[in-house]
Amino acid sequence: MKKSFRIPLTFAIALSAPSIVLASGLPTHVGQCVKTEIKWIGTRLGTSGSGSAVKFTNGGYQVSYSTVPAIVHSKVGDRVRMCLVSVPKHCPPGDHRGKKYTTTNLRTRKHWTLYDSEHLCGGA
Repeated sequence: MKKSFRIPLTFAIALSAPSIVLASGLPTHVGQCVKTEIKWIGTRLGTSGSGSAVKFTNGGYQVSYSTVPAIVHSKVGDRVRMCLVSVPKHCPPGDHRGKKYTTTNLRTRKHWTLYDSEHLCGGA
């Protein structure tokens, strides 16, 4: 006798979707994405012309020495998809800086790719 199994449609869709985590944490491996929200938008040094900086409700942070138009046009509370692009290698113990993320604002559909720190691991 042949047994059939029914898989709920939502579970089947989840299995076929890209690696997007709906949890509140940061992506943990390259290629993984999470959905989060913008918590704060500002400048790198708190002064005009010092670049862009953005914080997320999942604890993530991205920063640039340049002004990033896609961040400037974002708003606090915007939902975003944050994907881990790269993780530095050969870092000193305890130095976790230098992760690169591509973030897409789900309202504006604009995206940016930036590091989580002004300096990579082992730097200043």
